[in-house]
Amino acid sequence: MNVSVLILTLNEEINLDDCLKSLAWSDDVVVYDSLSTDGTQEIARARGARVVERRFDDWSSHQNWAVQNICFRYPWVLYFDADERCTADLRDEVLLRALPQSTEAAFRVRRKDYLMGRWIKHAQIYPTWLIRLFRPEKIHYERLVNPIAIVDGQIGELKGNIIHYPFSHGISHWVARHNRYSDMEAREALKNQRGPIRVRGLLSGDPNDRRATLKSLFFRMPARPVIRFFYAYVWRRGFLDGRAGLIYSILISFYEFLIVFKTRELKRKEKGLPF
Repeated sequence: MNVSVLILTLNEEINLDDCLKSLAWSDDVVVYDSLSTDGTQEIARARGARVVERRFDDWSSHQNWAVQNICFRYPWVLYFDADERCTADLRDEVLLRALPQSTEAAFRVRRKDYLMGRWIKHAQIYPTWLIRLFRPEKIHYERLVNPIAIVDGQIGELKGNIIHYPFSHGISHWVARHNRYSDMEAREALKNQRGPIRVRGLLSGDPNDRRATLKSLFFRMPARPVIRFFYAYVWRRGFLDGRAGLIYSILISFYEFLIVFKTRELKRKEKGLPF
């Protein structure tokens, strides 16, 4: 058995070739492109991948459209971003576990983030579990940004890791992208602050439930950018990651700062007040 591969792209000519090389073992690779204006689609076709186009609206809508409308050759789909790489260990494990008789509907995978050539193990709060191998008919996504995968069925775990280069486009691109993400996170934060607190989720055996509950509680806390920095750099010992750990902790705290003040801006606009 083989598996299908889904890769999300937008102007990823700098990353896509290496990503496709790491996934060359699959004979059904779909590059799901958000109308790139660089050489992304040409690289995909040169590597034998299928290209499906759709204009990006928000993360959950975009990913839900993919699992509902793209015709994959195989029952199992492995999802990647273009700035990620598949290791040989993960490949072997995917091919071993994605079988027709498998009782699972999806599998979680850990991801290692790199900055300045260094794995930011502590500041990035490793391990972060992501659902990346799944049966398309058993999954859907929620939230506008940083979507949560909702799986209808049993979820397994893989030991292999995805390698991630989030700064491959440079720091300006990372800041611009997270500025856009913070717009959607602010809307999610405002909605969350007006809803009930689900404390029981802290005891859930599902990492997605625990993460969603922690995020819900975090959205209600004061001084969130300071807390985020302290948690990543001190509590999680991001200082052990060297200069890369310090830079990452500062950047992720800045991202939280944008979310906090954009949420306040939304509240004031609702009241007709200037910001």
